[in-house]
Formats: sequence, structure tokens, C-alpha cells
Amino acid sequence: MTDLSFKGKEFVYNHHLAVPFRPLVPHPDKGIGPVALDGNLIIHGDNLHALKSLLPLYAGKVDCIFIDPPYNTGNEGWCYNDNVNAPMIKEWLNSNPVGIEDGLRHDKSGAMMWPRLRLLHELLGEDGSFWMTLDDNEIHRARAIMDEIFGEQNFIACCIWHKNYSPKPSAKYFSEDHDYLLIYAKDKTVWRPNLLDRTDDMNARYDNPDNDPRGPWKPGDLSARNYYGEGTYPITCPSGRVIPGPPSGRYWVVAENKFLEMNQDSRIWWGEDGNNVPSIKRFLSEVKDGRVPQTLWEYDEVGHTQDAKKELLNILNFSNSDDVFVTPKPVALVSRVMELATTEHSIILDSFAGSATTAQAVLTANKQD
Repeated sequence: MTDLSFKGKEFVYNHHLAVPFRPLVPHPDKGIGPVALDGNLIIHGDNLHALKSLLPLYAGKVDCIFIDPPYNTGNEGWCYNDNVNAPMIKEWLNSNPVGIEDGLRHDKSGAMMWPRLRLLHELLGEDGSFWMTLDDNEIHRARAIMDEIFGEQNFIACCIWHKNYSPKPSAKYFSEDHDYLLIYAKDKTVWRPNLLDRTDDMNARYDNPDNDPRGPWKPGDLSARNYYGEGTYPITCPSGRVIPGPPSGRYWVVAENKFLEMNQDSRIWWGEDGNNVPSIKRFLSEVKDGRVPQTLWEYDEVGHTQDAKKELLNILNFSNSDDVFVTPKPVALVSRVMELATTEHSIILDSFAGSATTAQAVLTANKQD
């Protein structure tokens, strides 16, 4: 496996071990209801210290981690302020904002994320999953870091979120209309995503023109391009027409004896006049009770950046719109993550809380449950 090298990596490689355990100090006046460390928590402070403080309570118990870290665009002004005890790198690992002119900003990003990802990996349960939003600035470096910490064998997917509903006229080259959602499992052999609810459009594709007692169905192609040694036999239609074989360059997907069994069981559709190229009847009652998630996430399902800002302005009263978080995430986006990765009993962690979208999504899910 190829590892990513960045300046200071040798000093932060085990930095998470040197971070002291700090107590979580409850502030009842800032919460709702009695303080309970095994309930919903919002922790104020450096997230590296907060993660270390959670280890005694939650190591190996978190079911879903979603984070929206700094994208490191050069315009965010984030600071590297971890107290790494290494004089050789203190000169450049300092609390000055990381800007576009900082030639080592990618190294600093790697040094900042490494110990946090190590702690997040410790907190994640064996059947848990990790989700991180990023853009093109750091996505390729993040993949390399995650491969090293989580193991490249535990990579699940890199989804694309269509975040803008219209192009930006001010774009110098291309209007950047998407972000990435990087997904890893603690153990890919045991983690599986939940199925999404089937849509009305999906169910509407099923019909029952022959009044089959098994209910609505839709036709499926009997041929495919993959070579199949027993998939080149002739077929005789009910009308008497002989089809000498599958279309050129294709093969029937089942052997002839299996095809005859399916036809005997009325699982083959020949068209209303019995003269069509046969197709397989796929019954709605026999398909998965849900739909497999896809890697392309459209904004009409999970929201876009304009939605996110409107949501924030509806909740919080800002004196100036410039004070609004620049890149909040819509609740629908985080809700989709939770729909795929959690149950009603799951523990969810967001260590870059930002505008608290994850907290809002959790509260919304708890209301629904």
C-alpha cells in the first residue's frame, strides 16, 4: 500500500496518544434537562481534546461518524494549533490562519487531520461507518490518509453530492457544482448500508397486463453481453415464430432447460400477440423491499447549499448575512447519511460540528422514531 507523506507526519503519527485526557465539565445552564454523559452531548472546545475525553465512555461504541472538516481551499482561515512537542516543526505548526499563500497548507491539513482521524477510528464500533465531506482540494490526500488509518480494504465508496442547482457565472474555469462524500467502514466484511425507501416512480413501472395472480411485474431483458456457454439456443414463440438465437454479440442469461421451466411457470412474457422476443417477468412482490443506494446524490433528494443557508437563517437571527456559515450542509444531506448508516438506537458523532446540522438531523430522526 502506498502511504501519503507530508511534512510533520513523523511528529503527529502518534500525537493522539500524547494528548491528555481532559474531563468533560457539565454546564447545566447551557443545556436542556438533567446532564447525562450517556445522552445527547454538545461539547465546546478543541475537537482533538474532546475526542480524547470521549474515549473512556465511547471507545468502539460509535455507530456512525459524519464530519465536515475544513476543505482547505485557502480562503477559510482555519488554524493549526495542536500542541505538538517537536521544536523542529513548531516554526510552521503555529496558530496563524492557513491561507492560499501558505505553501505548506496541504501538509498542515494532513498534520491536523491525522491525530483526529486516529481517535475517530478508535471511537468507531466494529460494525460502524465513517462519512466525510470534502472537495477537490484534499479528497485525493484524504483517500491516502484514510487508507492508511482505516485500511484500504475498508473503503466503501466516494459519493458525489450535486450541491448547486445553477452554474456560477463568476467561475473562472468551471462552475464547481459538486462535493464528495468519502465513506469507510471499520470492518467492511460486517458493515452494510440500509436500503432506501422505494419511490412511487419505481413502483409505477410495474404493471399486470396479463392479470398474473402474483401481482404487478415489469419485463426484464433475457439477454446480456456477458458470455454464457449455454446461452445461444433457438427459441420458438407461442405464435410459431422461431428466434434463431440471442441478438448479435449477446447471450441468453439462462440455460434452455431453465428457460423452459420459467415459461411453464408463466415467468416469460411474449407480448400481447405472443410474437415478441421473450422477456423475464420481474415481480414487485419479489424485489428488495427498498432500493440500493447510488453514488450520485442529486440535490432534489438531499438538498443543496442554498437550502442549507436558508435553513440556517430560518433558525438563527444574524445581524448581517455575512455572519452566516459559508458552507453549511443541508439537513437532508446528513439525514440521508443517517438513513443509510443508522438505526433508532445508534450513537452518532460529528467532531466538526459547525452549524450543528448533524445535531438537528439527529433530533429530527428522534422525533420520527
